[in-house]
Amino acid sequence: MTIRIPELSLVLLIGPSGSGKSTFARKHFKPTEVVSSDVCRGMVSDDENDQSVTPQAFELLNFILRQRLALAKLTVVDATNLNPEDRAKLVAIAREYHALPSAIVFRIDESICHERNAKRPDRDFGPQVIKRQFGQLRRGVRGLKNEGFRSVTHLRSPEEVDAVTGIQRDPLWNNRRDDHGPFDIIGDVHGCYDELRTLIGKLGYGVEGHVASHPEGRRLVFVGDLVDRGPDSPNVLRLVMASMDAGTALCVPGNHDVKFLRWLNGKKVQPTHGLADTIAQLQADPIDQRDLIKVLDGLVSHFVFDNGKLVVAHAGLKESMQGRGSGKVREFCLYGDTTGERDEYGLPERLDWASDYRGKALVVYGHTPFTAPRWLNHTVNIDTGCCFGGALTALRYPELETVSVPAQRMYAEPARPLREEPTAAQLANDRLLDLDDLRGKRQIHTSLRPAVTVREENVLAALEVMSRFAVDPRWLIYLPPTMSPCGTSEVEGWLERPEEAFDYYRQQGIAHVVCEEKHMGSRAVAVVCRDPAVAISRFGVRQERRGVIYTRTGRPFFNDMALEQALLDRLAAALETSGLWDELATDWLCLDCELMPWSVKARDLIQSQYASVAAAGEAHSAMLSAMLSAMLGRAMSGDHLEADAKAMLAPLLERSEARAGMLDRYRRAYRHYCWDVVRLEDLKLAPFHFLAGEGGAFHDRDHLWHMAHAGRLQAADPELFPATRWREVDLSDDAAVADATAWWEALTESGGEGMVVKPREFVAKGLRGIAQPAVKCRGREYLRIIYGPEYDAPENLARLRQRGLGHKRSMAEREFVLGLEALDRFTAMRPLREVHECVLAVLAMESEPVDPRL
Repeated sequence: MTIRIPELSLVLLIGPSGSGKSTFARKHFKPTEVVSSDVCRGMVSDDENDQSVTPQAFELLNFILRQRLALAKLTVVDATNLNPEDRAKLVAIAREYHALPSAIVFRIDESICHERNAKRPDRDFGPQVIKRQFGQLRRGVRGLKNEGFRSVTHLRSPEEVDAVTGIQRDPLWNNRRDDHGPFDIIGDVHGCYDELRTLIGKLGYGVEGHVASHPEGRRLVFVGDLVDRGPDSPNVLRLVMASMDAGTALCVPGNHDVKFLRWLNGKKVQPTHGLADTIAQLQADPIDQRDLIKVLDGLVSHFVFDNGKLVVAHAGLKESMQGRGSGKVREFCLYGDTTGERDEYGLPERLDWASDYRGKALVVYGHTPFTAPRWLNHTVNIDTGCCFGGALTALRYPELETVSVPAQRMYAEPARPLREEPTAAQLANDRLLDLDDLRGKRQIHTSLRPAVTVREENVLAALEVMSRFAVDPRWLIYLPPTMSPCGTSEVEGWLERPEEAFDYYRQQGIAHVVCEEKHMGSRAVAVVCRDPAVAISRFGVRQERRGVIYTRTGRPFFNDMALEQALLDRLAAALETSGLWDELATDWLCLDCELMPWSVKARDLIQSQYASVAAAGEAHSAMLSAMLSAMLGRAMSGDHLEADAKAMLAPLLERSEARAGMLDRYRRAYRHYCWDVVRLEDLKLAPFHFLAGEGGAFHDRDHLWHMAHAGRLQAADPELFPATRWREVDLSDDAAVADATAWWEALTESGGEGMVVKPREFVAKGLRGIAQPAVKCRGREYLRIIYGPEYDAPENLARLRQRGLGHKRSMAEREFVLGLEALDRFTAMRPLREVHECVLAVLAMESEPVDPRL
């Protein structure tokens, strides 16, 4: 025999002492699933038979139950559970967490229990205890169904107990976690059949014999409210019922459907809010009422899809109710969160549960009509009031694209006006960020890597930077990763060469790379809007502006906002001229760029560090060389120590003069990065990644695509956008590799910084996980800026070759996946706190100790 119980259940084992409950529990349940009253007595008193601590033991037992049920864990209570009042307390806990109570009753012969207890020296209570318990058993288990137990199993003999071969855990009807779609989720139809046919046709479905089907196997999911108000509820019902029967559609009930079902069942209901229209339409175009009742009565309150990533319910659903079954869950799914009072229009006053939603599942729902889909806190309301003259809307999943068709006319007058500005809901909710959503140690799960850990102390440092120095947080949707240098070269006189960069990607199993010229500027992120009004509508800032340009640590790039906006105006114009706005189907873009000259951002650094080092070094070197020359001259024309002095002073003078040459090359190296900026035309912007737009992030396009689009910008405005030289290299072609190496040598010998080597694919999987998104290979003279004027002296190079790259590369890989996750969350309309979780983590990693020269 197999006992069937719901997968999320609070199971009570009911029976006298000695009836075999504990043995049964050990055989059929995990040890962690069983909570024993005896064990709890022992935990609080060191004696499992100490009846005097029963209140404390059950307080502990109840605490454990709540913790497990909150985590949706099946839990078994191993106690006598003979008293109805005690059972009622446990059933109340199950209902508190929307778990289904189940009972397994052990009705073993009383003599067997006496015999078993007699063999247990720890059970020294008298036979009167067993006798009393059997009296409770006879009186107290007749009405278990009425007490709220969903399933009840009676075991009447040891043979029946032994005959139980297993416990079958039945999935709840709402559990479709193994169903990954793809889906097209349809908002409230309300009898608008023509609009429904138009919408599903636009989505690619055909209809034959009332069955909607898609050539690619997509399925429809209806959020309920199929009937009332619209002109053709019967045909809406036919299409949904036939498609459900064919397996091409699913549906959850709406409150109008439930009211219609009550009418079908002969209940007394008021034919208001469009029900009278549905009744009249069915009288003119009848459907078998038995079929209608069977289908509508079988609709499940909500569905959980795609490993818990998607929830569909008519009026939405809180996280604590998802995937659970109870009357309260069903009521919330039908009506939402209501106060029980009426508003000025006579309609139920609803609480905005979505404004406090913090769940990981995307909740798609309807019920309350808006003028457009309303995205808020990883929920989306797709009821756009078709019956009221609005539109019928679908959400494509997993693409997260909305598709709408307008209503042919207004079929019903809304009791209250449709709510407007739905897109502002998320923006208004994100204006005040909650510190508790971001601080503390973080475990961030991304689509490219299961978990990235960020330490609490680093998070606090990043919060300090963001709160004091960063741009308006609503612009801060991405931070770029750090970049690791290539491995250390073994070629004499060199620290970095292309051979090591190519070897790294070969070792990762990557066959093709892209080599891009590294411009002599600063990393910059540009968020630019096609129209300044988009800054308000999409990013929620308080003033119209074209966008923002910020550094890789989130700080504003310009103090002069007028100069920044003028630069963004030119960028937007070039995107218009090149046709990229229309081609990418977006009215905003996020670009990864190099902004030149470096001195725009680093003038203070250049003056206080590089220029002062050069000036001090050259002054010292000149003075030392003059002194050594004078001493050497006197030694050569003087006394008997001439030979020894010459042998000692000549190498010192030679070294000082060599040092002067190094200092001169050092000064010339950083001067390549400096020129005066007095007007817009003095700036240069070199985009190299088109990161994201309204349609999503572009990390599914390879670097050839990104560089081709950067080239189109350069062609549209050559004065602002310098050409970025680049080439693709087949690493199996020795001639191509040699040619790329020679190209790098020519770049760096002419004063260039060097190049960046990237896998052709934007996201490349190497032999050991995600490969480095880019490896920089810097020229010999540029490295003089980084490591100091004398870095290439043989004794210094020997020391620098010991540098370790492991931690730097680990940071680069983690920051890379976090940055892309931030973009994916933003383009998916996720709450800003979830975007900032990733952005903040990138910034937090900059607090990790690593050699800044790498």
